[in-house]
Amino acid sequence: MKNSRLKTMYHETFSGLKLFYRDTNFSDNLISNYKIGQIIQEKGFTDMSSMSGGLSGNFRYLIASAHAKDLSKFNPDSAKIGHFLLDSIAYFKVLDIQKIENKTQVFLLNIPDNSISLFKNSTSNLEDEIIEKAQKRFREKIDLPLIPELQTENWKERTKSPLGMSDNGELFFDDSKIKTESPKRIDVDITKKVIEINKKPWWKIW
Repeated sequence: MKNSRLKTMYHETFSGLKLFYRDTNFSDNLISNYKIGQIIQEKGFTDMSSMSGGLSGNFRYLIASAHAKDLSKFNPDSAKIGHFLLDSIAYFKVLDIQKIENKTQVFLLNIPDNSISLFKNSTSNLEDEIIEKAQKRFREKIDLPLIPELQTENWKERTKSPLGMSDNGELFFDDSKIKTESPKRIDVDITKKVIEINKKPWWKIW
C-alpha cells in the first residue's frame, strides 16, 4: 500500500480521536465472542456517552472514535448525558479486552469502512498508545461512583444491546473472510507529537 494511502487512512482514523463509554450487562457467552484483533460491524446506530464514571453493569465498551456526532447540538437534554452517536454500519477493531473480577472492558477502535483490510492485517504504535490509556482508565474508573444521569431506563434501553452481534451472539460480520496477508507493523514517530511516515510529518493528533 502506498504511503499516501496509509497517511489518509491513519489520518481519518486517529486525527481528533476521542473516547466514549457504553455500559451494560452481558452473559459470559456474549462476552466470549470478542477477540483481540477482530473486526466487527455494527448494523444499527451506536449510542455512547462522553461521561465516564464507575461501571453500571458487568461490561463496558470503551470506544475510540474520531467521527461521533455530538447530539447536544440538536437536543439540550443530550448534553446532560454526554450523548454521542455513530451512524449505522460502523466498523470497529477490537484492540483490547480487560477483566477485573467480574467486570470486563472491551476497547473498540472505530475504523473507516475502506480500511478494514489494513487494520485486520496490521498493528501500530498508535494502537499501543491508546491501548495503554484504555487499560489505565479501566483500572482508575472501575470502582468510581456511578453517574446518575446514565442510570435512567431510557439510557439503559439504548445501550443494552451488544455491538457487532445479535442478542443471541450471532456476529453480523465474518472477519475470517478478509484476505489475510503477512502481519504488518506500522510505526510512526510521535516523539515530537507529530506523526511521521518516512520522516515526513503529515498530521498532528494532539
